[in-house]
Amino acid sequence: MKKNKITITFNSPVVLTYVLLCFAATLLNYLTAGRSNTLLFSTYHSSLLNPLTYVRFFTHVIGHSGWEHVINNSMYLLLLGPALEEKHGSKMMITVIAVTALVTGLVNYIFFPNIALCGASGVVFAFILLISFTGMNGGEVPLTFILIAVIFLGQQIYQGVFVEDNISNMAHIVGGVTGSVFGFALNRGKGRRKR
Repeated sequence: MKKNKITITFNSPVVLTYVLLCFAATLLNYLTAGRSNTLLFSTYHSSLLNPLTYVRFFTHVIGHSGWEHVINNSMYLLLLGPALEEKHGSKMMITVIAVTALVTGLVNYIFFPNIALCGASGVVFAFILLISFTGMNGGEVPLTFILIAVIFLGQQIYQGVFVEDNISNMAHIVGGVTGSVFGFALNRGKGRRKR
């Protein structure tokens, strides 16, 4: 009788590597008493003559404020990311992460000069809105997308106005909008599915 051998696969290389980088950056931040986040893994209003300002526009989505922060974001990344990477490919996932990082970094730099931003929350919300396009066909807009967008935007606006916490609702909203744009762009013109 032949036994089936169970193997572990690196099934989602971009998402898994991204999550591992987030954990490594959080450990480094812990070991450096916060200096690595300030230097590399947070974006804030710093001189445009400093080359690290431009690096941080992208790397701030790797840094996290602590273990709870990175664990919560990683759960969503690992839940949503593999399905998106399987559907859209590894290169597209790199693009979604990089564009979300750049857009949230620039918005924070321009409109919130007194706030340092770090964490994968913008990318998480880009993934949430992007995955809601999974069933989109032709000119159809999935009702799931509309419901997620309304609930998500309503929650983020409410929390941004009425809840005083240390969470960047701006990054969530900008990430969600970025994921929506990618969702429409990647699914535009696809033929109607047979039922």
